[in-house]
Amino acid sequence: MRALISAHGLTKSFGDKPALNGVDLEAEAGTVLALLGPNGAGKTTTVRVLTTLLRPDAGRAFVAGVDVLRHPGKVRRLIGVSGQYAAIDDYLTGRENLEMVGQFYQLKLQEAKRRARELLKWFELSDAANRPAKTYSGGMRRRLDLAATLVVRPPVIFLDEPTTGLDPHSRLMLWNAIAALAEDGTTILLTTQYLEEADRLSHKIVVVDRGQVIASGTSSDLKAQAGGQRVEVIVHDRASIDAAARVLSSVTGSEAEIDRPARKISIGADRGVLTLADVGWELGKRDFEVDDMFLRRPTLDDVFLRLTGHASEATGAPPKSGKAS
Repeated sequence: MRALISAHGLTKSFGDKPALNGVDLEAEAGTVLALLGPNGAGKTTTVRVLTTLLRPDAGRAFVAGVDVLRHPGKVRRLIGVSGQYAAIDDYLTGRENLEMVGQFYQLKLQEAKRRARELLKWFELSDAANRPAKTYSGGMRRRLDLAATLVVRPPVIFLDEPTTGLDPHSRLMLWNAIAALAEDGTTILLTTQYLEEADRLSHKIVVVDRGQVIASGTSSDLKAQAGGQRVEVIVHDRASIDAAARVLSSVTGSEAEIDRPARKISIGADRGVLTLADVGWELGKRDFEVDDMFLRRPTLDDVFLRLTGHASEATGAPPKSGKAS
């Protein structure tokens, strides 16, 4: 498959503060590439370079085979961009916003109107089409903003943290729209702090931290780096946690990890559900009182912890301080 987005060795500093430090990435046609990282990791700076809004200090970038630095005007005709904040006119109606975008791209008026109707229906905004955008909720504004990027059906779309601050219903609607676009052949670069979002939507994930790519691959590839499955047991009585941990270790032959405040014991489960069954059997024979026991597969948050030493900001855990913008 042909890469519709590619970057090689992108570097960028603002004064003495490096924002990008040799970023490499590729997104193949009809796929979603998630650029995942905490605030300050360099995600937005990367998008600004790829969308011709910012020149890198070094490196090369191509969109749909076009050199971003040599032919920025041609690149702009091939892309749609939705930034962190909805770029719509509050005093125009939803319909007028979309028709205006169509006319900016020199669509004939009737074609712009037809396309606006299609997009308003697709994003479930038809009932609000004639209301000023300033009366829209946050989720409606984000949907209108995404619709505006699609007026001329660009082959490549950049979405910079498009669901930040949205309620669950609005976020799900945008997720469905993004997935449908990719299925229809659109190539999408999506930046996000939300692990679930990257896991659900992406064909490939690039993890950045402090302006550097620290890992890339499919969600399954990255999770494999965080280790295999684990059995987790929550005991009822904190006083029994050490004895229960010894039982888990005797089953697997490895050392159990203990989280005393949570009354939780965790241990590797090379045999998956068979390990879970053996642990349950041994704990039951010894009459341990257990509140919960389950088999847990690695998550992208485990990947973050392993690669960066901190949880993603979306989990609420404090991140490392970084220099990237």
